[in-house]
Amino acid sequence: MFNPKQIQQAMKKMGIKSEEVDAEEVVIRCRGRNIVIKEPSVSKIKMGTQETFQVMGKVSEEPAEKFSQDDVKLVTEQTGCSEEEALKALEETGDMAEAIMKLNSR
Repeated sequence: MFNPKQIQQAMKKMGIKSEEVDAEEVVIRCRGRNIVIKEPSVSKIKMGTQETFQVMGKVSEEPAEKFSQDDVKLVTEQTGCSEEEALKALEETGDMAEAIMKLNSR
């Protein structure tokens, strides 16, 4: 078996640095879905100018939100409508400008 201390020394000799990242959750945004890693154990490995992250934890998938909270906020600010109305208009039109025009014309 390998001794963790010896592995660290060998990595140091090769110019590889490793550190733990205190992460609460990791989200990988993909087209149409998000991969969510809860209770992650995250290591940042730096070799020269390259940084690599190793992530382990409880993995789940969620559908991706089509519009961000910032999109909804902008529509509500521009139209004075509720967040629910803004989200509904965004989903119906598929476009922020069209959603604002639709809500302002009512």
